[in-house]
Amino acid sequence: MSLTLKPQARVRAKISSVGAYVPPRLLTNADLEKMVATNDQWIVERTGIRERHLVDKGVATSDLAVEAAKCCLKKRGVRPEDIEVIIVATVTPDMMFPATACLVQDKLGAKGAWGFDLSAACSGFPYALQVGAKLVESGMHKKVLVIGADVMSSIIDYTDRATCVIFGDGAGAVLLEPCEEGEVGLVDYWHEVDGSGAVALNMPAGGSLHPTTAETVAAKQHFVHQDGQAVYKFAVRKMAEAAETVLARNGVEGKDLSCFIPHQANKRIILSTAERLGMPEDRVVINIDRYGNTTAATIPLAMQTALDDKRLKKGDLVLLASVGAGFTVGATLLRWEF
Repeated sequence: MSLTLKPQARVRAKISSVGAYVPPRLLTNADLEKMVATNDQWIVERTGIRERHLVDKGVATSDLAVEAAKCCLKKRGVRPEDIEVIIVATVTPDMMFPATACLVQDKLGAKGAWGFDLSAACSGFPYALQVGAKLVESGMHKKVLVIGADVMSSIIDYTDRATCVIFGDGAGAVLLEPCEEGEVGLVDYWHEVDGSGAVALNMPAGGSLHPTTAETVAAKQHFVHQDGQAVYKFAVRKMAEAAETVLARNGVEGKDLSCFIPHQANKRIILSTAERLGMPEDRVVINIDRYGNTTAATIPLAMQTALDDKRLKKGDLVLLASVGAGFTVGATLLRWEF
């Protein structure tokens, strides 16, 4: 007996809801002045950051992810039991295994869902977004929850002024569903990696190459290590290049975009990319001053900021772009559909 499969019309995926969460505790530049040799003016001029949110002891990535997910689902009127897939983009999982997505599934009460984690550092959310979209577009799933969440304070050395001023904790979530008739949703993406950049931004120990020992702990190899100049030069060039690539492939120019939502790593990088795209600053979402770099959470947090500021409406053409450790690079073009 042969199996005959009928071709199906392509399903497109859209973002149907957004939720975000940051822990209440603040770490301001004034606080950092008391901890390391730095000052507010230096931090603001070089990064654009004024404050960041940090978790209290015992609060993990899964906890932030669940709060963002609850917010996202509540807005859409969707029950956790209706979620079919959970993808968590993070570089600070609760533990090496099981996946944080498993812990989120249990805490959220998404009894019918399966899921997994995705590690692409600051590009984690756009990468997870595309994976989730393909699961919807396959026709196999109708409700996919994509979460970007990181507790960066868990891997930051607060005696290292080169990194401790940059990062914060937070989470953002989006719900992906099939487009309805006449909707476009996620249009296109451009992703790439340059593994030669791995030496410029990493956490050296804790994996199979350098398992945890008393020596690796004493050497502070379980904290973020960064070559700031190398990362900055790569990010300035590649965020713009990725954005230009996905726009050109779709016959779109910067002036055609309603909103640019970039990864919030550094305000100078964001403005440099916007200028290269020919986009006015009032169409660029920037909230790094309030949250710092929350790694995989920055883009969904910025989506929520854009919604709060009434800068997004149905039918808007939106660009996402990121560069992260790896090096990872991503750009996504989409229509806002709610």
